[in-house]
Amino acid sequence: MQERSSVAELANSLKQELDRYSPGGKLPSSRALVERYRVSPVTVSRALAQLVAEGLVVTRPGAGAFRAHPRTATPPSGDTSWQEVTLSADAAVEVVPRAVDASGVLVTLAAPPAGVIEFNGGYLNPSLQPERAMAAALARAGRRPGAWSRPPIDGLPELREWFARSIGDTVGPADVLITAGGQSALTTALRALAPPGSPVLVESPTYPGMLAIARAAGLRPVPVPVDADGVRPELLAAAFQATGARVFVCQPLFQNPTGAVLAPERRPDVLRIAREAGAFVVEDDFARRLVHEDAGALPGPLAADDRDGVVVHVSSLTKATSPSLRVGMLAARGPVLERLRAIHVVDTFFVPRPLQEAALELVGAPAWNRHLRSVATELKARRDTMTAALRVHLPELALPHIPSGGYHLWLRLPDTAEEGVFVAAALRADVAVAPGRPYFCAEPPAGHIRLSFAGVAGAAEITEGVRRLRDAWQEFSR
Repeated sequence: MQERSSVAELANSLKQELDRYSPGGKLPSSRALVERYRVSPVTVSRALAQLVAEGLVVTRPGAGAFRAHPRTATPPSGDTSWQEVTLSADAAVEVVPRAVDASGVLVTLAAPPAGVIEFNGGYLNPSLQPERAMAAALARAGRRPGAWSRPPIDGLPELREWFARSIGDTVGPADVLITAGGQSALTTALRALAPPGSPVLVESPTYPGMLAIARAAGLRPVPVPVDADGVRPELLAAAFQATGARVFVCQPLFQNPTGAVLAPERRPDVLRIAREAGAFVVEDDFARRLVHEDAGALPGPLAADDRDGVVVHVSSLTKATSPSLRVGMLAARGPVLERLRAIHVVDTFFVPRPLQEAALELVGAPAWNRHLRSVATELKARRDTMTAALRVHLPELALPHIPSGGYHLWLRLPDTAEEGVFVAAALRADVAVAPGRPYFCAEPPAGHIRLSFAGVAGAAEITEGVRRLRDAWQEFSR
């Protein structure tokens, strides 16, 4: 019998038996199903994956397969027909050069020389990474039936379901694409949503990697200022009207670099303004798993409040784990999903299955929640250590906002200070910092630096790094 036929027959047999189990009830183990139906482990795995995709079964790594609870009634979906107009409005735009300045990205990727304290990092220090849990997950993943075979183009059904649950009932597994990290997801989104030469609205300041993506795609980033409560809706509306843009990229939670959280009263305004402009909101939810211990309850993603397919949601496991666990996602609803899928396939074919299987094993293990709690505790302690040291040693630098999530602080230099000169002085004092200029797509209002507290070894290194910055400031001020 052909494998495909065996999978279909087993899936149908299991469907007929599901009524024997109450919702949440555990199904027989894979080994028991292999023996009962005299099929291969691969056939069992694929049949269960089919039932997962149909919403009839849920699987929990290490625990087994369970009958899914009935889906709760959800509000009717909104109208996504407006997307057809936006997605076809690709003509009559001015083409701009695709000159790309990657310096703002390289600052956070390049390892500093030996002896230099790394305040410019963009990832967790190895001491904060769940290395043992990741190693165990990768080992278990490699033994899964079919682990080294070609994965589904959109990603493993169970992993898509896990990501969908992290958003809410506006998004289902069928709306999710697994990507090779957040940067890849942002690249796919901008290439899909805006033709070369068109404007794209961005927060100001914003993540340099996103600006590099936009410029590489031939887009024209247009800044929309943010304050302590996130993007300012009245300026967002004015920018849409002035430019005719059809895309706005934002980080509503612990914005990079300011750490701002979009205020509750502004959230519906952002969605309404974008919908009225016939535009998409690309939500980069990069820091949700980097919350600090004292943050309190977090607001849900913007995508959780979106019924009309306005939001294209981006998320990743990379920041909370390791720079090498490049597993992320795109979520979208309506006709735009097919365009996102096509560009994703052209760019990457698919994310390697062993990496997806390892990610699924990791987030399904008890160690995952313990890791997130540990990171939350440690990030808060490091933030407090750096904040206290700056207040003692560098009161000249303004710290307008202390974030409750993320991994960095955003400092404003005095108006008379030359940013580049101070950054160079810091490096001579054996401290690497991220200059503020690459975070702006237009002229910055003042000099800034971004200091990361996640990439260093611990509190002692943070204190020593700030002391060295004080020496650099004294040299700079002479």
